[in-house]
Amino acid sequence: MVTRRRTYVLAGLLVLTGCLTGVLLARVLATIFFAITVAYVLFPVSEWLGRHGLNRRLSAAVTTGIAFISGTLIIVPLGAVLYLRRRDLFSFFQQLPSMVTLEFGEFSYPIEIDPTLVAARETLTAVAVDLAAESPVLALKAVLFAILVYAMLWQPQAPKTAVYRTVPASYHEVVNRLHQRLRGTLYAIYVLQAATAFGTFVVAWVVFWLLGYQGAFALAVVAGILQFVPVIGPSVVVLTIAVADVINGNITGAVLVTVFGLVFVGFLPDAVIRPKLARYTTGLPASLYFVGFTGGVLTLGVIGFIAGPVVIALLVELSSLLTSERQGDQQKLT
Repeated sequence: MVTRRRTYVLAGLLVLTGCLTGVLLARVLATIFFAITVAYVLFPVSEWLGRHGLNRRLSAAVTTGIAFISGTLIIVPLGAVLYLRRRDLFSFFQQLPSMVTLEFGEFSYPIEIDPTLVAARETLTAVAVDLAAESPVLALKAVLFAILVYAMLWQPQAPKTAVYRTVPASYHEVVNRLHQRLRGTLYAIYVLQAATAFGTFVVAWVVFWLLGYQGAFALAVVAGILQFVPVIGPSVVVLTIAVADVINGNITGAVLVTVFGLVFVGFLPDAVIRPKLARYTTGLPASLYFVGFTGGVLTLGVIGFIAGPVVIALLVELSSLLTSERQGDQQKLT
């Protein structure tokens, strides 16, 4: 009785301390979560460096540097391009007439284009000002991110040991299954999506440039970013350009950008890059990935981009485990 009561007290203290920690660290929870997931994905890189002669500290430091530089090379150029090329992007949409009238039989509905462009410009300006004001905080979060990734890569067995000591031995197989599902899902989000997005950006830049669109580089950047949005993807950019051409009376351009854009920008990167890397993932269906992505972003913000699909993937794995257990019990009864 004393042992059980002591266990309950310790569990209650753990829950209470965890809640308090969550409240105190609310501003950096997203950074901590991203650092853990990035370290999870980059652990094989650290292991590979260790097998090739680097000690644990040095391999963790090099891998952390790779993660930090890769993130910087992805985020900073994208933000800089969107900001510096904003005039080209807006000039493309300013080619649209100031008003478009949609007609359905005897009914007509006018749509003003200029207020939408003004609102978009003001939104981008506000985002740029907010980022400038938050730059010291972002710098501290970047340092915290690097420290956490390094610490997890330096002592990668510590979380595993803690989990195995907490979970009974009969449930270690469940932990391993969840580990495999988590690793495959994170690989799909970080590596597969990033590679496909980069390929989409390159192809879109070439296609839009060959078709003679002003601001082709900025449009290609937007197409690459939208590759991270499941189901929708870069086809939105292609169809938006096509609609703009139709409104401006450029039917030939609309047909060309629709055909070449949907084939080379919307389809080709997925058809070429994804199959090469898909064998390393757990194959979460696109519909469930979209549900997790959308729900996670709407509920948690930026962190939901990763957390949503991860939760859905773990739910799918647990459902599969439960189904396997029930089938095994039925076979024993028969």
